[in-house]
Amino acid sequence: MTAPVAVPNDVVKVSALRALARLPHRPLRAFETIGRECNGALAELSLGPTRAYLATHPEHVQQVLVDNDTYRREGMLWKELQRLEGNGLAGEGPLWRRSRRMVHPLLSARGVRALLATTAAAVDEALDGLAEHSRTGRPVTLLPEMTRITHRVLIRAFFSDRISIPDADRLGHAISQGLRIIRWRLLMPFVSHAIPLPGDRTFRRAVETIDAIVYPLIRAYRAGATTGDQPADDRSQRTDLVAMFANAVDEAGQPLDEKRVRDDVVAMFVAGTEATATTLTWLFLLLDRHPEVAAGVAAEAREVVGDGPLHPDQLPGLVRTRMALEETLRLYPAGWLIPRRVARPTTISGVNLSPGDTILLSPYLTHRLPAFWDRPHEFRPERFAPEQGRPHKFAYLPFGAGAHQCLGNHFALLESQLAVAGLFSRFRPRLAEPIPIEPRMAAILQPRSRPLLALEPRR
Repeated sequence: MTAPVAVPNDVVKVSALRALARLPHRPLRAFETIGRECNGALAELSLGPTRAYLATHPEHVQQVLVDNDTYRREGMLWKELQRLEGNGLAGEGPLWRRSRRMVHPLLSARGVRALLATTAAAVDEALDGLAEHSRTGRPVTLLPEMTRITHRVLIRAFFSDRISIPDADRLGHAISQGLRIIRWRLLMPFVSHAIPLPGDRTFRRAVETIDAIVYPLIRAYRAGATTGDQPADDRSQRTDLVAMFANAVDEAGQPLDEKRVRDDVVAMFVAGTEATATTLTWLFLLLDRHPEVAAGVAAEAREVVGDGPLHPDQLPGLVRTRMALEETLRLYPAGWLIPRRVARPTTISGVNLSPGDTILLSPYLTHRLPAFWDRPHEFRPERFAPEQGRPHKFAYLPFGAGAHQCLGNHFALLESQLAVAGLFSRFRPRLAEPIPIEPRMAAILQPRSRPLLALEPRR
């Protein structure tokens, strides 16, 4: 990692439509080309009738993410996400602040510590289901399997087993579909919803599936609370997100309406599964390309976990595992694009911005700036060794930053460490066949292909 450099004070004008036209089937490559050409300078993007700016330098990123009154989570990606997740945790303003205050104690350092024993046990139980694949040699599809593991953790830790496993899988599939289909609206943000685009019908069906699962959960909880059939107020009740949101009251002291409860439950399900499962998938793709790193992670798992069950006390010893995960998040952050809409006149690098302008931040591009990262396109976990320094605070933001930083970032990393250590302590995981590492442009950055993971017995 290198020392910070001067902030560029110029603006580069780019025809984004022309860049996309050159690579119509690989829009993320076009986006990466724009970022490489600008190299930290502010880029003015021409998107037909829409004017947008791409800001990748950490100083510009910091200016945007710390000023929520000027740069708001509105328009573009947020408009589509809020069709899926609503306007609470995924939104802006008073509703967002109220929802975030409710969830914060659960995901604080103290709250996460209280959940780690449950998390470790849930990961162990999820890994039990892979023993048959190890015996038969039948590989698993990597992303769905990582999603299955995160679902089991989420159900146990945050939903008190209130959601059945089949319903959790259906819910997760519908959410994944919705987030994937958003890419069409993401590529053409200026197209009205009155004009149909590919995937619109699939998106509507995904939302209908989500509602068909979540609304009955809320109604069943409230009906049980009315008749006194709910469990006592123990630890599981306090961490039960359905109960937390269903028991909450609005600004007038009235119970939240079903839509608000539904929105926050779905937003937490998205935050608790999609990013973590995708990060674990990217990690195994990268470990396949870097067997020396994989060998170090495997040796650490055997030494720290051994043949025993997973336990929170093992986490401090999983240093190599954490380094590999942090480097994976640098190269392939799930939240690769962070749009903001300008709410009042302002300037960045001397460029005047007007209300309604769009600012695009991209951790994916910021994490690749050579001024802040040595050999930025290489997978080098050693850059996150405990003794290493860190670049600019806003040069690394896999979970966002500022007031809207993902509350579950600490939990996600710890859960991922346990999942990786558990897999390597039980098996010899490897890709069934080598595949190209190429991301697909969507709301969450996922691999374009569907890799298979073989689980050989550990010798």
